[in-house]
Amino acid sequence: MALRITPAPPQTLQTTALRPPSLLLVNNSHAPAPPPNSTNPKFGLTIRTNTRTPRRLLARASSTSEFVPNIGDILGDISIFKASGDPVFFKHLWDQNQGVAVVALLRHFGCPCCWELASALKEAKPKFDTAGVKLVAIGVGTPNKARILADRLPFPVDCLYADPDRKAYDVLGLYYGLGRTFFNPASAKVFSRFESLQKAVKNYTIEATPDDRSSVLQQGGMFVFKGKQLLHAWKDEGTGDHASLDDILGVCCKVPVA
Repeated sequence: MALRITPAPPQTLQTTALRPPSLLLVNNSHAPAPPPNSTNPKFGLTIRTNTRTPRRLLARASSTSEFVPNIGDILGDISIFKASGDPVFFKHLWDQNQGVAVVALLRHFGCPCCWELASALKEAKPKFDTAGVKLVAIGVGTPNKARILADRLPFPVDCLYADPDRKAYDVLGLYYGLGRTFFNPASAKVFSRFESLQKAVKNYTIEATPDDRSSVLQQGGMFVFKGKQLLHAWKDEGTGDHASLDDILGVCCKVPVA
């Protein structure tokens, strides 16, 4: 009997990533999200996406140990911009001796998930004020893009800053890349907050997106400082993987305020 050999099917790349909703995709053509099991002509691979939310995401503890002890001094010399367009050094954003500050770095001003985070920060601001904590929100983009978010969300403009060159993001080692932005399992968090996301983007406009489209691949994070000392660090693993504001407020409330 002759042996019959059946060719193997083309190799596919199985991922555990989620198919990103079209709301998270920002580009010049306003194209919708790619369908699952689509072929990427650039790499010649069929990418099979898993659209099911993972049952469990591993909790992680953010550590300050990966940062050099003088990270506050290094960050202090970084120049960013107020939403008005005026340049300002990081070291002038809060009292560098005893002041406690929460520094929230958004992905970029055109990110819908960042509008949701900004909305949550605005609602929590009275609690931070009562605790004597300075709230600083920074986004990737030019000051005029920051003003779009501030006007349309709205958001307190005196707490909002622009870092168009992502200088602070680089110093803090925040994640960047296509996989982190669209295909990281941590991004599944956003599906549990769909109602708050929908509410936050009521007045959303894509015009807030940075002109430099490579900036949309930047991830954010949240940090707590007392003076120049870094007390708590959270780096977003993926889009919408924001720190718990209750946890952040808890860290702040444990710090004696001068």
